[in-house]
Amino acid sequence: MISILPIKILSSVPCCKKVVCEFAVTGVRKERDRNNLISPFRGLGPDCLICMKTVLGLMAEQDRQNYLIKNISIVNEGSIQQGDVLIKNGRIEKIESGITRIIPIAIGTNFTEIDGEGNYLLPGVIDDQVHFREPGLTHKATIYTESKAAVAGGVTSFMEMPNTIPPAFTQQLLEDKYRIASRTSLSNYSFYMGTSNENAEEVLKTNEKKNEVCGIKIFMGSSTGNLLVDNPTVLDTIFRGSELLIATHCEDERIIRQNLEKLSAGSRGKASGKELTPADHPLIRNEKACYESSLYAIQIAKKYNTRLHILHISTEKELQLFSNMMPLKEKRITAEVCVHHLHFTSNDYERLGNQIKCNPAIKAPNNRKALWEALLDNRLDVIATDHAPHLLEEKGLIRNKEGFITPPPTGGGWEGAAGLPLIQHSLLLMLYYYKQGIIGLEKIAEKMSHAVADCFQINERGYIREGYFADLVIIDPDKTTKVSKENILYKCSWSPLEGMEFPAAITHTFVNGNLVYGNGKWNESQKGSRLRFNR
Repeated sequence: MISILPIKILSSVPCCKKVVCEFAVTGVRKERDRNNLISPFRGLGPDCLICMKTVLGLMAEQDRQNYLIKNISIVNEGSIQQGDVLIKNGRIEKIESGITRIIPIAIGTNFTEIDGEGNYLLPGVIDDQVHFREPGLTHKATIYTESKAAVAGGVTSFMEMPNTIPPAFTQQLLEDKYRIASRTSLSNYSFYMGTSNENAEEVLKTNEKKNEVCGIKIFMGSSTGNLLVDNPTVLDTIFRGSELLIATHCEDERIIRQNLEKLSAGSRGKASGKELTPADHPLIRNEKACYESSLYAIQIAKKYNTRLHILHISTEKELQLFSNMMPLKEKRITAEVCVHHLHFTSNDYERLGNQIKCNPAIKAPNNRKALWEALLDNRLDVIATDHAPHLLEEKGLIRNKEGFITPPPTGGGWEGAAGLPLIQHSLLLMLYYYKQGIIGLEKIAEKMSHAVADCFQINERGYIREGYFADLVIIDPDKTTKVSKENILYKCSWSPLEGMEFPAAITHTFVNGNLVYGNGKWNESQKGSRLRFNR
């Protein structure tokens, strides 16, 4: 019976009553009968589902496996230090060298030791922009499949976009996504509230949940369905009234349409029948379209002192809009860069075609060079993926008999869906550039973990600190990882990085202290948690 289990004292439960197990305090198991039940719980007793849920949650926490990671290089807060890390009940209990001597006091003998010699320990990656396609588009991805791929790639938390079917336009639809994630997600999660030209009042209700929702997403460039917000009055209303971070996709729809018309028109302004190719994509969604939209968003944000976060910056010109003159925590306007804009350029369309078609487009090489410079000097604040899986046929592609991705025999054209799957390999991709001498491990931890936690004010995550949730990833710098169809975990079963060999391997990923992924083995018994925010 629950009434005689040795549960430790809880500080409080939702009904604001103390919860105490008498056996834990006195060591005496009292006999009880149905006619004279004395509850050990100071609250509404065993009949109260709130108390029952709280106590059962604590029981699960006490049953967690504890871990001691020994002799590992800890990459955290701008330095790399050799040491040990003790994980207890889902949190980082202790960080120091020679930690074995405190084990009997801390956790008795119930722990698993991991030898970290020669490896690196980083805080788990927090990806602030993903598309996991559930509900409504589960033929190409689900929260379960993509969160599993994320964990394999060292990503322990994600924030997911609202352009599902139906879009997350109401508080009820938003909470529906949280319910799905609570049952299926292997990593921690949060979901953006979606916006349209018709739901401003509903969007602003999210203010009541500002500590439970990552932010509000506004598509200021064309997207699927009716997610485009181009009504100035609606934009003003949301920017003025939001108490949450507003994340924007910035591309000017008018400029995009003009560019498309020009590329498709003949010399006399009539349709010429020109067949567009993937290489035309950055000409249609060009630098001007991005810059004008980002500038507009910043102007509105400055007008109302809105907390604005502009996603997937892709152009050199936009970088003049951002500053590194103050610490991240003091910025009201921040910017994200995605791994594909740091890796690919327009030169890669010839080889990869629609595999790398995305919005905003991958552009000329000068933009990639400028993005790297801005990332390293802190004009760009965080690294993300914009993970956006589609089936190959939706991209206008096939896998041939030899296993390679190609356009179909009739030709692929330009019309393929925009977006590419990346979350399983984002950290590995940055480790590739570490080995190239372009970015340090400390900077990777900063831009993929620390800065994301600071930017969104995430509670007790993003750092390797005593008392924080144990969201951690172990990297072996002496192993390699080659991307192949056989080891891709995305439901769409392909990657634009197929065939690439990374000079490192992710060996262990902890989510809330649970070793979900370890040396190719999975423990899916514990699900991720909803992210909380200190706002």
